[in-house]
Amino acid sequence: MYEASLIDEVLVSEEEILNKCRELGAVLTKEYEKEPENLLVVGLLRGAVPFMSELVKRIDLPIIYDFMAASSYSGTESLGDIKILLDLHSSIVGKDVLLVEDIVDTGITVLRVKELLYNKGARSVKVVALLDKPERREVDVKADWVGFTIPNKFVVGFGLDYDQLYRNIPYIAVLKPEVYTH
Repeated sequence: MYEASLIDEVLVSEEEILNKCRELGAVLTKEYEKEPENLLVVGLLRGAVPFMSELVKRIDLPIIYDFMAASSYSGTESLGDIKILLDLHSSIVGKDVLLVEDIVDTGITVLRVKELLYNKGARSVKVVALLDKPERREVDVKADWVGFTIPNKFVVGFGLDYDQLYRNIPYIAVLKPEVYTH
């Protein structure tokens, strides 16, 4: 495959990701089964799409989902603030929002989006993230459910990108530094 020469190491295989989605789907089904009509699953574009796609298939409830686009990155660096590029189409007043994120690293995006969702009237906001990179945390925020905790390495694949590339790699991999340092 084209990406093999760009990869230092595979951190999480496709099989491990799919197994984790099954596990998280079962946990989330139990979490929201009492009031499934109140659940709104919100994916953060674009990185969360592959994870959310696999995850919602495994939540055994009738669910509604929507998307937001928020950005805080340029290349490999967080800008420290977020921009909302696409807002929700659904009303969230009184809803239990499950925010689906590809990775929580600095925590800034998750914190700001949670604040925004509460300001829009959400009853609750919980976060499920495929990856957690706690070494990079700049604000005190944690996902309620995490697929995998990873070291402070620049990763791509399964939705995560470098300048919009490599999202389609079906696993989580460490990108070779020479790809993003010039």
